Amino acid sequence: MLMENELNAPQLKAVNQLDGAILIIAGAGSGKTKVITCRIARMLEKGIPQSAILALTFTNKAAREMENRVKEMTGKKLTSLTVSTFHAFGVKILREEIEILGYRKNFSIYDSTDRCELIKESLRECKLYGEKTNLKKMEALFSNVKIGRYKWGRATETGANIADNVWEKAYNEYQNSLMVYNALDFDDLLTLPINIFEKYPEILEKYRRRYRYILVDEFQDTSLIQYRLLRLLADPEGGKSNICVVGDDDQSIYSWRGANYENLLLFEKDFPELLEIKLEQNYRSTTTILDAANGVISHNTSRKGKTLWSGNGEGKPIELSYPEDESAEAAFIAETIKNLRFAENRSYDDFGVLLRTNRQFDCIEEAFLAANIPYRVSGGFSFFERKEIRDILSYLRVIANHDDDVNLLRIINTPRRGIGKAGIRNAAEVAKKNHSSIYDALYRTSLAKHPELIKEHGKESGVDEFIELVQSSRDEFFGTGELSKKVRNLVDKIDYWGYLLNEHGRDEKIVRWKYANIKYLIEMIENWENDPDVFDKGLYAYLNRISLLTRTDGEEERSEAGSKNRGKVNLMTIHAAKGLEFPVVFIAGAEEGIIPHERSMEDEDSSISQNVNPIEEERRLFYVAITRARDKLYITSCQKRNRRESSDERRPSPFLSEIPPELIKCQEEEPAMDAETFFKTMRERFAK
Repeated sequence: MLMENELNAPQLKAVNQLDGAILIIAGAGSGKTKVITCRIARMLEKGIPQSAILALTFTNKAAREMENRVKEMTGKKLTSLTVSTFHAFGVKILREEIEILGYRKNFSIYDSTDRCELIKESLRECKLYGEKTNLKKMEALFSNVKIGRYKWGRATETGANIADNVWEKAYNEYQNSLMVYNALDFDDLLTLPINIFEKYPEILEKYRRRYRYILVDEFQDTSLIQYRLLRLLADPEGGKSNICVVGDDDQSIYSWRGANYENLLLFEKDFPELLEIKLEQNYRSTTTILDAANGVISHNTSRKGKTLWSGNGEGKPIELSYPEDESAEAAFIAETIKNLRFAENRSYDDFGVLLRTNRQFDCIEEAFLAANIPYRVSGGFSFFERKEIRDILSYLRVIANHDDDVNLLRIINTPRRGIGKAGIRNAAEVAKKNHSSIYDALYRTSLAKHPELIKEHGKESGVDEFIELVQSSRDEFFGTGELSKKVRNLVDKIDYWGYLLNEHGRDEKIVRWKYANIKYLIEMIENWENDPDVFDKGLYAYLNRISLLTRTDGEEERSEAGSKNRGKVNLMTIHAAKGLEFPVVFIAGAEEGIIPHERSMEDEDSSISQNVNPIEEERRLFYVAITRARDKLYITSCQKRNRRESSDERRPSPFLSEIPPELIKCQEEEPAMDAETFFKTMRERFAK
């Protein structure tokens, strides 16, 4: 049951006010997740049906945590409560309604890699693809057009948000291909539900009646398209909107992903009768850390005024050091972690090392390896983007959806079956002529369709072998039995181990490592199947879940499957650290050009077009980094950094001067623990 004595006055007000529009401004560490879960618990306590509640957040991890907290608080089985990410909610709508747009319900969801492959094929089809084509930029362009941020026009037109119409033909080809392949990209998961709601008012009204109470976490990270979906559901013109949004404009750090902190202002405009509640008591950090954070963020002009305060005591000063270069910086961080671990009886996972750029990882990883410090990386290369994992998932996607050409082309010759590019090109031409998928074109001429041709061929071709594999696997995967075992059988059937040996025969270590990753994948599937809260354990459900996983979620899931990442230092980008906290935090590379990033100066024009001040966003990012720390905060700023064969002099980040100087203790390096102190500490530790 809800424990009211655990909530402060503003939190309790936010929990008890269930009706109407509510804007909760929740500072870092102010217990916003607790407030949201308590609100849901209060709704259930008041007799509001689970099915009438919609809670939206931004990562699968956050959604799981929210749901688990409500379960623990209420002791109820949450069979019809909707707690999900925006994109997962979009999938939920489309599974019910997409046929009205001409798609089939078993659609595939293309991630960024699949999307880029299809964009490349579309550009080739329109004779617009060249060796210097930047597919990531094209992906961003197509995305901006789809969500309505850009419009087609001439490149010479003045003004922002114009997409050069030389690419419009390729964009239309891309859209047509998605329809043919019965596939959606991530933007479709939001734009298509909006299209349905706007074209079919009776469907919109059905969802409005269903979801009478809406809650949104991390509202400052919503994009304009997400806000548009929310506004349709909440129906401000109807006058009976029960919508509660929780956010903090000081933590808006995702403009590059379409986030628009000005949605807070739009919300105030659209719901003028709203109740605003501020949560300013921080339960995470010491007063010193909060005063430093307040000192920095107060220099931003476009923000809602608030001042975080803490009852956790003053704490220790922030330690700022200026190592000679990145190698000295990494050695300092490694040595300090080892010292604090013994001196203060800390575990490795008490430490968070936060970096602004991927370029900073290498030196620190090397130092950790040299010092034998276990660590895990977040915000880097995703487990689900590894080639061997993508190969197996592509097989599963083709088995689930024959018309998924992108994934079919990925694995039709993996392992090699002697299917030449000319044959694939011919099949693609037949598919285009017949307005069908490539698989359909291959099947029409295969022995599976015409077994009488076996006399002419004498044996199966590579195409026939592939068709037979997909058909037999489809029968198996949609029959009874555990999904994890079926995947294990598939890996054996295609002899992926043999394929890896052929590809990396000279390095068996790589082969074993890649195959171990596949075993992790199967173990993840098994863990997912064994989760009592998973009701649909079929292939479609799993593939949709994987497509919706964030990069951080994927890395975390791998660690949960292997149970080998516990007790490791958390090495991550500042963006990946959002929503997390650690007793001890290191912010590395607090230098001009890193924090704030040099790109924040270069991208000034594009930032203005999105109503984003790049320096203020970088300052918000630094604020987020500071507020991840609970007890101790270390900041390093190198005097120089090595780039290729040269060494660049560095200047401290201008944000450092915004921290009140009385909160900082400067030092050159952390003194190493001498032998006498070390053994004394060890004796005291094991005497307990």
